[in-house]
Amino acid sequence: MSSAGGENGKPPWWLYHGTGRPRPDLNLAAELPPPPGWRAFDGGPPLPLPEIGDREFERRLGAGTQQQYFESGTEEVTMVNAALYLRRPLLVTGRPGTGKSSLAYKIARELALGPVLRWPISSRSTILEGLWEYDAIGRVQAAAAQRDEEPDIGEFVHLGPLGTALLPYELPRVLLIDELDKSDIDLPNDLLNLFEDGEYEIRALSRIAGRQPDVRVFTADADGTAKIHGGRVRCRAFPVVVVTSNGEREFPPAFLRRCLRLEMRPPGIEQLTDMVAAQFPGVRVPHGSELIRAFGERSSSEGVLASDQLLNAIYLATSGAYSRDENWELLRNALWRQLGAAGAE
Repeated sequence: MSSAGGENGKPPWWLYHGTGRPRPDLNLAAELPPPPGWRAFDGGPPLPLPEIGDREFERRLGAGTQQQYFESGTEEVTMVNAALYLRRPLLVTGRPGTGKSSLAYKIARELALGPVLRWPISSRSTILEGLWEYDAIGRVQAAAAQRDEEPDIGEFVHLGPLGTALLPYELPRVLLIDELDKSDIDLPNDLLNLFEDGEYEIRALSRIAGRQPDVRVFTADADGTAKIHGGRVRCRAFPVVVVTSNGEREFPPAFLRRCLRLEMRPPGIEQLTDMVAAQFPGVRVPHGSELIRAFGERSSSEGVLASDQLLNAIYLATSGAYSRDENWELLRNALWRQLGAAGAE
């Protein structure tokens, strides 16, 4: 696809430019086209996005100046924009440390879509855990303590990151489902059904909907709450879903058909340099170029090195640990041990 005709050489249909830099010139509500008819949802009433803070984004992406952002490649940006337009999950695969999880934070910061909702997956993760939790025991204990007044059920219902992302926000939230390949075999199919329907039921609330139709519950955002009507949640703007995988297992064909797929390639020297500049703005790194070049060469020859292994070495170098002696070589070799090597864990 030609890159001519847009701002700064970007294709005009791109809403996400891949810099991770906030775009105050972008009015996403006006510029994002309506969804395809088969991906349109009508949940409501519409909710505003939570306020976005810089602290988590700076920790994940760095606090670089306008010239110090790690720009994504054309394939990556194209697939993110396609996922935005089609309202489809983006399945991101690649080696550890290639920036799969960071992609979600870049999208959220650049498009001002609020804090990222992160759901780290383990072998014990279930769809219900991602949607909501009801502390029935806690409610019984509170009722026994209060005696004369039944506690509000909403104080004991907490939406998970997945459940929060499907609230009827005016603009899409960014949901990071991290390392789905660690999940139980059934979870991808459960997600498939949920992403098709765009809604779910909170059974603890639907059972009392006749006498208490509206209940305010906690969300996955810090100090966040939302009012649930009739015990059901239906999304309005389908979330930007970034599903990461280290490629350790195959997913069901039906799940893959409904995702857009992106393979993250290891960053090159230029990208590593931009990444270091973003994480260490205004800091002089002793022999920084030499370290970056050596890291790139080792990563190319030995493979399976993560970007944070470079950042760890750079940080120690700025702290005075760098010197051209055997102690530094010993330390660097320990930091840059292959992730797949025996004892690397």
